[in-house]
Amino acid sequence: MQSTTEFIKSHKWEIIISFAISLFLIFIVSIIIGLQDIINVLSLTNLNLMLLTLCLELSIMLAWTERWKLILIVLHSSLRFKQLFLMLFTSVFGNNITPGAAGGEPLRAYLLNKFEDVPFEIGFASASADRVFEFFPFLLVSTLAAYLIFTLNIGFWTSLVVSIMIIITMIIFGLIIYVGLKKEVATRLIISLAKRIFPFMKKLTSKEVSFSYVSEKLIEYIDTFTTGFQGVLKDHRMFVIGVLIAFAIWGLDNLRFYLTFAAIGYYPPVIPMIIIYTISILVSIIPTLPGALGIREGTMVALFIPVGVPADIVIAVSLLDRVVTYVIPTFIGAVTTFYYGRKYRNKKNNVEVKV
Repeated sequence: MQSTTEFIKSHKWEIIISFAISLFLIFIVSIIIGLQDIINVLSLTNLNLMLLTLCLELSIMLAWTERWKLILIVLHSSLRFKQLFLMLFTSVFGNNITPGAAGGEPLRAYLLNKFEDVPFEIGFASASADRVFEFFPFLLVSTLAAYLIFTLNIGFWTSLVVSIMIIITMIIFGLIIYVGLKKEVATRLIISLAKRIFPFMKKLTSKEVSFSYVSEKLIEYIDTFTTGFQGVLKDHRMFVIGVLIAFAIWGLDNLRFYLTFAAIGYYPPVIPMIIIYTISILVSIIPTLPGALGIREGTMVALFIPVGVPADIVIAVSLLDRVVTYVIPTFIGAVTTFYYGRKYRNKKNNVEVKV
């Protein structure tokens, strides 16, 4: 896929450096806690339970694909589940190699456009609306997180950082919903931003493009995007189903994480675990390092220790969880990205031959 390979090639050093920093942070945290202690905990891993966590992760991906498929039915047409499933893994790959999980949604829209003839703006609206449904479980957990912060002795700075992360995430989700529902606001915001970056972008291309042409195209995209976005959120049946699937995914996700603890023979307090794990996911959303590697681990250690979970247990569980939720999906996503890249090149070559 040309756009993906170009992105990786043009940002390869940033990606390599960010991953190096992430692995270094995990290594430093492991050294501070005790590398041998972590290895000893990992040696107790029940592989059968870990296989079950992998099955739960697969169930999450299937439920996620179904929600996206239902959204696309509202916005465009019914598409093949298998293709959407593969595209979702490519999207996960895009998210996992970019800071703040920012690359997956445009990638989904690009794939839909190139291989299913879905307009890019419709594809992007479907991916954005899909993500917005995740706001509702986060909203519930944020309320519980506030309870955790003010009832446990987790320290002033930890409380402050966690509170800021929750507020930032709520603001981001709120802005997405507001902009998606208010076309005129989205138009002013994006045109204003485009006006600022247009002179810089113009230097990067040899094509003669006027800003009036760019703004005209942007307004056209915004109009289609907001119409589609509103269509999903205002479709009562889709809204209810989307929220239910979001909570089902959230429940499966937390069950998987709890079973990861159980796999090493440790059983944490359930409510604090749910809150802390959800906060760690919020950390991954804020642009830092790919997958918030190292940062998420440090956050979980800081929050789990006050509820009585030893640091070596937390790091061991986090590493096992990373294999199931990050390493394996990223590897599968890399394979599907290669598959779509080759498919796109073949398609392009066939068109050129016909011409």
